[in-house]
Amino acid sequence: MAQILAPSLQWQMRMTKNSTNASPIMSNMWSSLFLKQKKATPKTSAKFRVFALQSGNSTINRLEDLLNMDTTPYTDKIIAEYIWIGGSGIDTRSKSRTISKPVEHPSELPKWNYDGSSTGQAPGEDSEVILYPQAIFKDPFRGGNNILVICDTYTPAGEPIPTNKRHKAAEIFSNKKVVDEIPWYGIEQEYTLLQTNVKWPLGWPVGGYPGPQGPYYCGAGADKSFGRDISDAHYKACLYAGINISGTNGEVMPGQWEFQVGPSVGIEAGDHIWCARYLLERITEQAGVVLSLDPKPIEGDWNGAGCHTNYSTKSMREEGGFEVIKKAILNLSLRHKEHISAYGEGNERRLTGKHETASINTFSWGVANRGCSIRVGRETEQKGKGYLEDRRPASNMDPYIVTSLLAETTLLWEPKLEAEALAAQKLKMNV
Repeated sequence: MAQILAPSLQWQMRMTKNSTNASPIMSNMWSSLFLKQKKATPKTSAKFRVFALQSGNSTINRLEDLLNMDTTPYTDKIIAEYIWIGGSGIDTRSKSRTISKPVEHPSELPKWNYDGSSTGQAPGEDSEVILYPQAIFKDPFRGGNNILVICDTYTPAGEPIPTNKRHKAAEIFSNKKVVDEIPWYGIEQEYTLLQTNVKWPLGWPVGGYPGPQGPYYCGAGADKSFGRDISDAHYKACLYAGINISGTNGEVMPGQWEFQVGPSVGIEAGDHIWCARYLLERITEQAGVVLSLDPKPIEGDWNGAGCHTNYSTKSMREEGGFEVIKKAILNLSLRHKEHISAYGEGNERRLTGKHETASINTFSWGVANRGCSIRVGRETEQKGKGYLEDRRPASNMDPYIVTSLLAETTLLWEPKLEAEALAAQKLKMNV
C-alpha cells in the first residue's frame, strides 16, 4: 500500500515556543501557518496557533495574539463575514464589515454590495451587485459575537441575478402545498482533498497510485486514512457555527471524505450546506490543502464524489407513506432529464453505472440498491413509511436547486402524459 510521501503541513511545522533551531521554509520569505487548536474559552472560539518562520531563526509570530484576541470586553462592535456564491455557481466569496452591536436575525443587518465584474456576475460598466443577508451562523474563526452571514445576490433594482438560485428555491419552499408537507432533507456532501502543488489526492504518491479501493472506507491507520485532522476540525467548526451537521466518515477513495447535514427543513438545508462548504474552504486554506468538489477527480477504477440527497415529506413519514414515496418516484422518473441537467457539472463522468452509481441516461429505483438513481431503505420498506435517497446529485451540485427541485417535482408538478402512457410508465417503474 503506497503512503503519502510526507506528513501534512500541520505535522511538518509543529514545534514549541522554546524551539530555537527550526529550518526555514524558504529563504527570505515569511509564512503564517495554521497549526492546531487550543482549548476554547466560553467567550471565544477555538484558538489557532500561528507561527512565522524566517531564514536563520524561528520566532513566534505576534499575529497569534491578535488573531486570538477577544474584543468583547472592549467594544460592542462585531465582525460580520458576508458570504455569497460567485459566478461559477460553486465558488464561495466573502468580505468583512463592522456591525455596531451583536445581532440575532438577518433582518438586523444592512444590505451590502460588491464588484460583480470581479466574480463573473456583472459587466464592468455596471458592476454593482447587492448582497441581501439571509442566514446567520456563529464564526468559529473569530469567536465572540462575530458572525458568518449567508447572502443572496440582486441587481440594484432588486432583481435576483442569474446565479442567485436561492431566490427561486425560497419561492418554492414558501408555497403552501410545500409548507404543509414540511420537507426534510439529509444531504451527504462528499469531497476530495488534494496536495497543493501537484493537485493529486492527499495520501497518494505524486504521479502514482495507492492500492485498490477497499480498506479506505471508514478506515483508520496511516496507510488508509488521509486528512482526518481536516475532517475533525471541520466537524467541530460546523457544530460551533450552529450548522446542523449530523456526521462524517472517510470515503471509498483514499483522500476523499464526507459530511452529512440534516435533517433540515426547506431552504435551511441549502443555507447550512453552503456555510459548511465555506468553513471547509477556510480550514483547507489554513491547512495548506486544496478542496475539490469535482464529481470524478480521478479517472479510472475509483469512486466519484456525489452529494446524495435524502428526502421525505410529512405524508411519506406517516402511515401509508410508502405509497406516497412510490408516487414521488414516478414523478421523478418522468422528469429525469430535468433533474440531471440541474444536478452538477461533470456528472456524466461519475454516473456511469459503475462504482455505486446508476447510468446517467437511465432512471431506476430499488430497495437497498446503491446502483439505482433512487434508493429506498430497507427499513422504509418494512415500516411502510420513511424517505427516499436521490443518488444522482454530484458533489458540486447547488443545494438550493436540488432541494427545491425535489419539492417541486414531487409536490407541485403534475404529469401531462395521457392515461395509457402513464399507466405503461407505472408498469415499467413497478409502482
